[in-house]
Amino acid sequence: MIKPSITFLIIAAIFLAGCAKKPILYTSDEIMEEFSPTIFEFEYISAKGRIVLEEANGKVTKGTISLRAKKDSVVWFSITPGLGVEAIRGMVTEEKMRIKDRINGEDINISFVEMFDRYGLKLDLPLMQNLIFANVPQEFSYRDRLLRAGKYFELTQIRDGVRYHSRVSTTHGKVVELTSNTLDDKGSFMASYPTFEEVNGQPFPNKMLLKLSFNSPEGVQNAIIHLEFSRIDYLNEAVSFPFHF
Repeated sequence: MIKPSITFLIIAAIFLAGCAKKPILYTSDEIMEEFSPTIFEFEYISAKGRIVLEEANGKVTKGTISLRAKKDSVVWFSITPGLGVEAIRGMVTEEKMRIKDRINGEDINISFVEMFDRYGLKLDLPLMQNLIFANVPQEFSYRDRLLRAGKYFELTQIRDGVRYHSRVSTTHGKVVELTSNTLDDKGSFMASYPTFEEVNGQPFPNKMLLKLSFNSPEGVQNAIIHLEFSRIDYLNEAVSFPFHF
């Protein structure tokens, strides 16, 4: 049985966009300079929406989600299945992830190093922040492999034993589909972003789908997270990140 706390480890996600033209490999610095991914710039942000969680055992949880973030510092979320009673509260910082799971009576306090050792998921705050905002997962480098296929760039990056493959729109420079797996196949995820809206003059993914595959004592487990934001507030003033066990 999947523990709900693992299902909630990441907030972010998708749908794929296809292309028909034959890929063209970028081989010169001049051509590669055409690639200009859009990174969502913010200081604070607050969002609300709907979330659906699908676990491998068939359990489906539907509810509302509140999300807050301070750039490069903290991501906070709260999930309420219904009747106004909070069921899950979590906070991600540079060092760790903390989750208060009232449904199962669990308190999770785990570092990203422990998460990788235990579940085979290579995560950290910058990557999770990039997942939420549909940024390319890692900073672009000329050592990366870049192709163009119609209206999309195909970007492959390898960092610290993990492969990331991003499909990036040539229109707005955001990731529309991302797949990732450790080179030893211990853990993987897929994220896709079907639609975007303008937030403070920048494209923001208002719908996401995230599929996770990770190790557990019961073997390899899978989980799916559907997320749709109905309100996104770009803020210049600080917001609070309440959390306690």
